[in-house]
Amino acid sequence: MTKLSVNINKIATLRNSRGGDVPNLLKVASDIEEFGAQGITIHPRPDERHIRYQDARDLKNTVSTEYNIEGNPITSFVNLVLEVKPTQVTLVPDALDAITSNAGWDTLKHQSFLHEVIQEFQQNGIRTSIFIDTDLKLIEAAAKTGTDRIELYTEQFASQFNLGNKLAVKPYTEAAILAHDLGLGINAGHDLSLDNVQFFKENIPNLAEVSIGHALIAESLYLGLENVVNMYLHRLQS
Repeated sequence: MTKLSVNINKIATLRNSRGGDVPNLLKVASDIEEFGAQGITIHPRPDERHIRYQDARDLKNTVSTEYNIEGNPITSFVNLVLEVKPTQVTLVPDALDAITSNAGWDTLKHQSFLHEVIQEFQQNGIRTSIFIDTDLKLIEAAAKTGTDRIELYTEQFASQFNLGNKLAVKPYTEAAILAHDLGLGINAGHDLSLDNVQFFKENIPNLAEVSIGHALIAESLYLGLENVVNMYLHRLQS
């Protein structure tokens, strides 16, 4: 079974928009686990516009499933991960001003840097994963960094799938096969949704985990909207 790790960045965005503590991030994380998710993912950024570094610390004592922290391994991020010691760290080459992740690592160009960072995390008992595109040369270079897993960057698949192009999954299948042959675990994430996740999973052998945030939260809002509206109406009519 492929595990589901829910990215709760959007919950933090909603909370921060009012300056208070509603919704409470820790309760949401705990409830998501209670609903059956096998992991919680956060992606703190340097400006802390959604997840704050203190959230990462606080969640350590709340998350009882797999705890995955994503981010660019700048010094402050590395120090945070070493302090919190999550189950997994996913390394993402975000620009400091990136709205969302938009590229995987060039594991040829940054192989030495990644190897050094990964070693430090692994020595502290933290599983490592590299956010990466489907280029097979980059997959091979990722294996040389010593990483435990890769996370396939799935935006291209998702956008093409929405256009009806199911063949867009082929490079991901090939990348997953190679990664498995090289001894790497396989994660995936970015723009996976209720519309495409089953097809993706069925075509990706040995898929260990998907990380889903934006689509899942948006779908939850819409699919739960009728229920909440009716709950308000019921209270107002009583």
